[in-house]
Amino acid sequence: MSGWIRARAPLRISFGGGGSDVSPYCDERGGAVLSATVNRYAYASLKPGGDSIRVCSLDYDVSVTYDLSEELVFDGQLDLAKAVLNEFRRSYGLKDGLQVYLHNDAPPGSGLGSSSGITIALITALAAMLRVPLDPYTLAELAYRIERVDAGIPGGRQDQYACAFGGFNFIEFERSGTAVVNPLRISQETLYELEYSMVFAHVGGSHVGGGIIDRQVANYIAGNESAVAATDRIKELAGLMKRELLLGNLEALGGLLDEAWQAKRQMAQGISNDRIDALYTAARSAGAWGGKISGAGGGGFMYFIADPERRFAVQEAVSANGGELVSLSFVSEGATSWTT
Repeated sequence: MSGWIRARAPLRISFGGGGSDVSPYCDERGGAVLSATVNRYAYASLKPGGDSIRVCSLDYDVSVTYDLSEELVFDGQLDLAKAVLNEFRRSYGLKDGLQVYLHNDAPPGSGLGSSSGITIALITALAAMLRVPLDPYTLAELAYRIERVDAGIPGGRQDQYACAFGGFNFIEFERSGTAVVNPLRISQETLYELEYSMVFAHVGGSHVGGGIIDRQVANYIAGNESAVAATDRIKELAGLMKRELLLGNLEALGGLLDEAWQAKRQMAQGISNDRIDALYTAARSAGAWGGKISGAGGGGFMYFIADPERRFAVQEAVSANGGELVSLSFVSEGATSWTT
């Protein structure tokens, strides 16, 4: 297929601090997260031409088509893609017909930042087509505004930065609204050992991020002391995790991960449930140092860090309690585009 412009953005797992990147908490108290991108991607493919704009999700076999004179209205069908296209029509001179195809290695609700990944990939492809220069900071901020403000999807700020930059990052969200991305220089030996020590699994269902985040925000606004203290603690733990990761102390990192998961469960109702708790307890009993849901909670992907000598036992425990084991590895490249 000649004439296609493609882009991809890596998805991410979050080690610590997730929730402290959500307004109004981060606007008033500042936030910090530790995350890393993995070898699962969101893709966008564009083919210019024609007398209409057609957007198709290959994952759900859903498509929408609009005449060039029509506004792309939100109606529950591919609204995130429409929000991106509306922005590029309004601000970057997108006028002509276009075919858009979207695909994701992980579905919405996976906890891997798949929605933000699609946003980043589509923006990257459109910017390449229109020759709009976007550095990773500008790309992430634009994606955040489109996703959270224009499309009105609840959530934080970490996913857009993780997908745009790629790699291991400690990301700080200042009260002023400024984000500072600190790429981590992790030794190759530590990276290999971390990958060998980790167990990834899909634990069933999907996280209900919007509802959980709404409850989290409501708890903060209401001054719920335990929820606020839990968010303060996971923000602090993100910094401690960064230190242990840089030092290569994976057992200590796992212990902090366990503490962060216990704190996260206090932030809002629905982050965990009886099934997830049982799976987590079984993994810990089998030898996992710590673990957590990657995302808002309630389902999706979960991961554990374990003594490599106990890794197989942890895998067996996760499988026996309903987890579907998956193989993931870390990647360092952020959003990128190419043509065919």
